[in-house]
Amino acid sequence: MQNKSSSSKSPSSLVVNAFLAIALGSSFALTAVAAEIPTDPVQVIHGDMRRHIADKAQLRVLAEGFQWAEGPVVEAKTGDVLFSDVPANKVHRYSSKSGLSLYLAPSGYTGLWPERNPGQGANGLIFNQKGELVLAQHGDRCLAVLKAEAPKPSYQCIAQRFAEKLLNSPNDVVQAKDGSYYFTDPPYGLTDGDKSPEKQQPVNGVYRLAPNGEVTLLVSDLTRPNGLAFSPDGQFLYIANSDPAAAKWWRYPVLADGKLGSGTLWYDATSLTSSEAGLPDGLKVKKDGTVIATGPGGLWFWNSSGQLLGRVKTGAASANVALSKDERILYITASQYLLEIKLKF
Repeated sequence: MQNKSSSSKSPSSLVVNAFLAIALGSSFALTAVAAEIPTDPVQVIHGDMRRHIADKAQLRVLAEGFQWAEGPVVEAKTGDVLFSDVPANKVHRYSSKSGLSLYLAPSGYTGLWPERNPGQGANGLIFNQKGELVLAQHGDRCLAVLKAEAPKPSYQCIAQRFAEKLLNSPNDVVQAKDGSYYFTDPPYGLTDGDKSPEKQQPVNGVYRLAPNGEVTLLVSDLTRPNGLAFSPDGQFLYIANSDPAAAKWWRYPVLADGKLGSGTLWYDATSLTSSEAGLPDGLKVKKDGTVIATGPGGLWFWNSSGQLLGRVKTGAASANVALSKDERILYITASQYLLEIKLKF
């Protein structure tokens, strides 16, 4: 595998080996499939889609050659994109000025649990309110803060257990305005998933880590909780369920004490999982409340009222997205690629 910058390549000529994330029973597998990045990717379902993206907008390949690219986040000071390559146990940096570089290795498996599969790095990434990088670490079963980059990365684990039992494999994370973290914990980092003898939690949960260090289980009835994002006002939390048998997005009200009220179904894409690559995974919410999520076929756009506006077909299973600070560029991790597409402000 060779990682390289690909900004000069035409997407129309790229035929890729995409790694489609499929839950096979209780296990999680990466299956290589042939895919082509579309030259006309935008599908307008509602006229308001044109407010966000041009009909003829193009997907641009920024870098390629990864095993499974995930968790993009934009660094505020530089505008650089950091993203995970989960099986490679690495985090990469992409700069529009200098291209691709390795940022962290290891990223999520540091040998904390020697019996683990070392090919389980970090997944979701965010910068917290202090500007620190926070990583959902599969291999170490931690929500962790980066404390030092070189000569070898070091991390502070801030959440590793609930009810005195190890977490499964933290997958994605967001931070609320009160400083608490909300994170998902599916079994994707465990060999054999739910059937793994290493699995200690009876559920695949959504948790809250309070500023005082207390971990609370918020949601216990989703089969594969994955990506999550707050509404701009912080009153709702959107959660993706990456189960091909229940490929759904949910929206939960955030209560005054930080817990979640009863969830309502945002959208059900289960009927498409057998025909289109990808599952509900990562998502972000724009300042105007527009929800952008990865799912079957590529990217999905809804307005804040739940109206489906359109889709962007990526041709490969898409894992997550990140917005530039001015919301004019959408970055996408899709299989072996880091992509971008220009948005309208």
